[in-house]
Amino acid sequence: CALPISGIVCEGTALAPPIRLVFTGRRHAGENLARVLGERESGLETPLHMCDGLDRNHPSGHATESCNCLVHARRHFVEIRTSFPVECRRVVETFSVVYKVEAQCRKEGLDPVQRLQRHQALSQPVMESLRKEFQTAMAEKRVEPNSGLGDAIDYLLNRWETLTRFLTTPGAPLDNNVTERLLKSSILHRKNSMHYRTQRGADVGDRFMTVIETCRANQITPFDYMLALARNPEAVKTDPENWMPWNYKPTLIQADAPRAP
Repeated sequence: CALPISGIVCEGTALAPPIRLVFTGRRHAGENLARVLGERESGLETPLHMCDGLDRNHPSGHATESCNCLVHARRHFVEIRTSFPVECRRVVETFSVVYKVEAQCRKEGLDPVQRLQRHQALSQPVMESLRKEFQTAMAEKRVEPNSGLGDAIDYLLNRWETLTRFLTTPGAPLDNNVTERLLKSSILHRKNSMHYRTQRGADVGDRFMTVIETCRANQITPFDYMLALARNPEAVKTDPENWMPWNYKPTLIQADAPRAP
């Protein structure tokens, strides 16, 4: 059966390893995220939550600092570019400035606070200029509210705070691209499997995809990792924490070391 797929990308601090989670089933993304957050230790900082603007992506009962995806906002304008070329080009060029700043931040290896300051200095002026321009156009009724352009502007302005979280909060991402890539891998896996016959089959597929994508995120070869787990089942069961993808190699070396007589 072709069930919906949710992808959750967990990016912690610089010292925390990335984790990629895949859920296939009848729950929507917000419900799946709520299950994950329910396992989170208490007392931790409120997590940043990047997603598109759909209400069902938000985890009920769990506080998050919402961020919305610039790529999704941009897509609304790209889809109508032939009808409104001037306005759409304005949005694309503005977002291009933001992504050029982001690329430079990554190239220089800036920490979250330094990155925030760089975006505030270089990205915020162009974003605010775009915002004021569209607010004025809507207020003066130079744009038909029910037109494609009106809908795109409305999406942008109504979500401005969450779309520009990267201008106010250290570490806030610009978009949801990493999760979109995870979903593409999962959808391809489902297609190659000729869909899932049962929920049990979907759950097994999710577990494998979760392991494989988490290994890739940590620059670990998935086949080598799963082979190591298969060869050390009792040790993995006894001490699972030391057999995670990001730290299994030292554990494996220790397990294979000859014991003193």
